[in-house]
Amino acid sequence: MSNVYKKVELVGSSLEGVDDAIARAIEKAGETIRNLDWFEVKEIRGWIENAEVQHTQVTLQVGFRLDD
Repeated sequence: MSNVYKKVELVGSSLEGVDDAIARAIEKAGETIRNLDWFEVKEIRGWIENAEVQHTQVTLQVGFRLDD
């Protein structure tokens, strides 16, 4: 059986780092999107204050299977 997928772009943010930003975005998407299957990181950026990383944002695409 073949599947058809749709992709959506999300931006997760975190004070803890990249992994946490990704997890937050996927967890939130999972509240309203069924059949989440994969993600692809497109961009990572962060904010610096007083020579310290303060905040991280990750732009990712999430793929999910469309219902039959």
